[in-house]
Amino acid sequence: MLTMMSPIRFPLYVKSGTHCCYASASISEPQVLNGNPGGTVSSRQEIRLGLPSKGRMASDTLELLKDCQLSVKQVNPRQYVAQIPQLSNLEVWFQRPKDVVRKLLSGDLDLGIVGLDIVSEFGQGSEDLIIVHEALDYGDCRLSIAIPQYGIFENVNSLEELAKMPQWTEEKPLRVATGFTYLGPKFMKDNGIKHVAFSTADGALEAAPAMGIADAILDLVSSGTTLKENNLKEIEGGTVLESQAALVASRKSLISRTGVLETTHEMLERLEAHLRAMGQFTVTANMRGSSAEEVAERILSQPSLAGLQGPTISPVFCKRDGKVAADYYAIVICVPKKALYKSIQQLRAIGGSGVLVSPLTYIFDEETPRWRQLLSKLGL
Repeated sequence: MLTMMSPIRFPLYVKSGTHCCYASASISEPQVLNGNPGGTVSSRQEIRLGLPSKGRMASDTLELLKDCQLSVKQVNPRQYVAQIPQLSNLEVWFQRPKDVVRKLLSGDLDLGIVGLDIVSEFGQGSEDLIIVHEALDYGDCRLSIAIPQYGIFENVNSLEELAKMPQWTEEKPLRVATGFTYLGPKFMKDNGIKHVAFSTADGALEAAPAMGIADAILDLVSSGTTLKENNLKEIEGGTVLESQAALVASRKSLISRTGVLETTHEMLERLEAHLRAMGQFTVTANMRGSSAEEVAERILSQPSLAGLQGPTISPVFCKRDGKVAADYYAIVICVPKKALYKSIQQLRAIGGSGVLVSPLTYIFDEETPRWRQLLSKLGL
């Protein structure tokens, strides 16, 4: 499917049918074709959260919410509405990711979880979209330009080199196939690149250069394996954005709809606490020492044993010769998963024994910095 694009302020060619035509252009705001056309807060009482309806992003989102004790209860898997019992007065609506963004803008949804690429493409910089949490730690990918490894592109390895190729003229522009018809032209304009024609296409874009439909593609890349298997390569300076799943909210809803700000706060707290805990283990061990302070000095002399704010040290009481004594101390620290074995080695080296390792579920701070940032964005 090929789509005509509205004018954007640099030479742009838009493919329509089998011909290319010139269009002077501008990047315009998205037109809402359904839902609440005014983008105002409606009179409904319930809070609405939009989630992806299909695919890996959908399943990973449900798994994350479950890990945060926010399991989504869906009576019938064919239904597009569900509940999260822990969040009162909240409805979950399963939508296509781009429709989540569109309905946030139209006021039909209050909150949503989608990829940053979708927020950027369909939100188009709208000030009514607020990114509450930009790094939910799944759905990682990048939006990148890719060109063939062969032919006239064999020695082209950067965006600058691609732009300077003499082949691209007003009559014969660089043809780029993409599903990102806002971010693509904007990226080229921001980088001062002219003589580019964008066309939209359904299905696997990787085949477009080999079929002669396009010279390059602009698409999401995860590992890059699919590009290599189709003899395509990314180029230096050709990454439009890095993306992963994000929690997004409507500014109007946060300010005007009862309960949305409070629900957002609870979701943010749960997400932050879980995501922070994912990278940590709790390590407990016994250590002989003359005092808690002496044990603390030994522990803090090792770089991997400092914990989040320092070790917790408690005396271990035992009965010896009819008397209660505290020759050992129990220490509790949090260590990064990546440094677990190194931390245990350091703990043993300073006299630690009986080492126990447990996974962490949540780490709650006094207040998450992202909450303070959100209040600042809202002027609260």
